[in-house]
Amino acid sequence: MEFSRYGIYFTPRPGAFADAGAAWLGWDIARGHPVGAPEDEITARPRKYGFHGTLKPPFRLAQRQSVEALMSALDQLSQALRPVALDGLTLTQLGSFLALTPVGDTRALAGMAACVVRDLDAFRAPPTDAELARRKQSRLTELQEENLRQWGYPYVMEAFKFHMTLTGPLPRELRGKVMADANAHFGDLPPRPFGVDSLTLVGEGEAGMFHEIHRYTLAGK
Repeated sequence: MEFSRYGIYFTPRPGAFADAGAAWLGWDIARGHPVGAPEDEITARPRKYGFHGTLKPPFRLAQRQSVEALMSALDQLSQALRPVALDGLTLTQLGSFLALTPVGDTRALAGMAACVVRDLDAFRAPPTDAELARRKQSRLTELQEENLRQWGYPYVMEAFKFHMTLTGPLPRELRGKVMADANAHFGDLPPRPFGVDSLTLVGEGEAGMFHEIHRYTLAGK
């Protein structure tokens, strides 16, 4: 399959938690097919990206770079990075959308994400003028503007906050109900403790949906 963009995600390993996330969003990123109720407008915006936490946001490959070289570099990086353990995940309202966010000290996770963004940046093509203009419509802070210029995305490095998005923007009157629905759907499946022990290379297919390409186990000591 040909991919237009690539990203580095955390995705849960196969199991009940991963299945619950895929069913909630309506897209199974690991298997590359719809599941559940993909017509649900509540999850329409995050559906294409699959159930994940972003570490290096989606990017187009730079000229003279190849997928094979990216995979080799990611394999080498994974051999050096240590797994990260946090206390758990919890349902959180972030602005107008819902996400699963980590419980506990997130500094090691933020450090891992910074390494992934920085060490693989040579593979990222610069954003187009249209992409930059679209991002700047979000009323970015000075730090986020600098991240956009340097790394192609506002919410990295010091502005990084790990989250696994579950909805698009929700009207105020729906937020309580959707939170209750999400609590019922996921139950006690969000892991405690929560570990990030692998990186997943993903790609955006022709239909705009993201697919898992390969999972890399973190082997650093």
